[in-house]
Amino acid sequence: MNRKVDERVRVDGKFFRLDRSRFPIKGVTYGPFCPDEHGSTFASPDQTKKDFEQLNQLGANVLRCYYVPPKWLLDLAHQHGLKLLIDVPWEKHRCFLDSKESRKRAHKAVRDAMEQCKNHPAFFAASVVNEIPAEIVRWSGPDRVMRFIDELIDDAKSIDPDGLYTFSSFPPTEFLLPQNIDFVCFNVYLHHQKSFEAYLSRLQTLAEAKPLMLGEFGLDSFRVGEKEKCEILTWQIETAFHSGLAGTVVFSFTDDWWRSGHQIEDWSFGLTTVDRKPKDSFATVQKLYKQAPRFPLPVTPKVSVVVASYNGDQTLADCLHSFSRVKYPDFEVILIDDGSTDDTPQIARRYPFVRYIRQTNMGLSAARNAGIAAAIGEIVAFTDSDCRADEDWLNYLVGDMLAGNFAGMGGHNFLPPEDSPIAAAVMVSPGGPVHVMLTDREAEHIPGCNMAFYKSALEEVGGFDPIYRKAGDDVDICWRL
Repeated sequence: MNRKVDERVRVDGKFFRLDRSRFPIKGVTYGPFCPDEHGSTFASPDQTKKDFEQLNQLGANVLRCYYVPPKWLLDLAHQHGLKLLIDVPWEKHRCFLDSKESRKRAHKAVRDAMEQCKNHPAFFAASVVNEIPAEIVRWSGPDRVMRFIDELIDDAKSIDPDGLYTFSSFPPTEFLLPQNIDFVCFNVYLHHQKSFEAYLSRLQTLAEAKPLMLGEFGLDSFRVGEKEKCEILTWQIETAFHSGLAGTVVFSFTDDWWRSGHQIEDWSFGLTTVDRKPKDSFATVQKLYKQAPRFPLPVTPKVSVVVASYNGDQTLADCLHSFSRVKYPDFEVILIDDGSTDDTPQIARRYPFVRYIRQTNMGLSAARNAGIAAAIGEIVAFTDSDCRADEDWLNYLVGDMLAGNFAGMGGHNFLPPEDSPIAAAVMVSPGGPVHVMLTDREAEHIPGCNMAFYKSALEEVGGFDPIYRKAGDDVDICWRL
């Protein structure tokens, strides 16, 4: 019997997954177009089919629509392997919290949208509101606005609990962080590379454990020209994926754009012209989306991954198995068994790619030092036996180490969503984002479950201090480095 394929996208840590595969968002915005005689802001079925065939050529897998699509469009998207990020339009530009009727209309808009799209395999996610004006937020107060967004998401989840939900923010309201969103979505129009890189780091800090994606970015061909547009889109898309974003949505597919009752003719953000002729930027995004999410690193130094474990058999198999999916081209895994009395040796034998080293119980630091001594890689990375490595974990660590003048690189402690006291305790313990970040890029220390160093730097400071048998070794070595 064939295994049933899961056709709904789900959150997996900082990324998305479709069935068993990573689902990097490679999107473009679509419409709205001039309303037809029925008031629909979508193109005709024939034109939509041609557009979707062209989007397949582009390599896009997600469309962002600013109005709720009819069922025929959802069906057509599914036939073409496309997922839809759907904005729910309502009166966000008014002081909606001051009016009971405005609030009721917003709730109804969200519920009606979900009734129309619920359980459809082409439905990726809904944005319950897009870009609430900053002056409206200041007037009503951020806390009240966030509570209202959470209420709208509660409405949506009550109708389609398996759907994903967000709201689309932008820099003037970056402080709005509702609790119920499944992922963070930002519209960002920054055309200077250093500013763009810095702001993505800022957004990753704000997003914490949730996936972050760019819901809109792009350039006007009229004002910057196609050549510069192509150059900027190139480094924007590469930077976004190098920065660990879950995906990008380029604004927009075509210059054909209807807004506020008018056909827009003095902006040209499309990758195609009004009559769908591909521009040079179409070919640029096509090339980038073919490579994404993994862009080649300039060099790929060998990495030795050290897993120190003491009686970790309850989680060790999941940890070691995760390395079978890691995409980095040159790495080894070294398991240091610190005198375990459980089934650690038997589990290690299931994974022939793992170098297994057993020692008498001497503590965490001594185990990690044994891993350093055995390592043949230029870089030594560390994680714990109760962790799972993301498939691109080493690409992110090595990429930033190569790009910056750092002795070490690491990331936060992240857990999958779980309602338990243990998960809550871990997220507020030292090593979580709120505790260690000095800036959006630099940390006071990096946590032992997610760190990498040049081996020469570790040797220069004498490795980890064996006095730290269970914890504190990561803080100490960072301070000494």
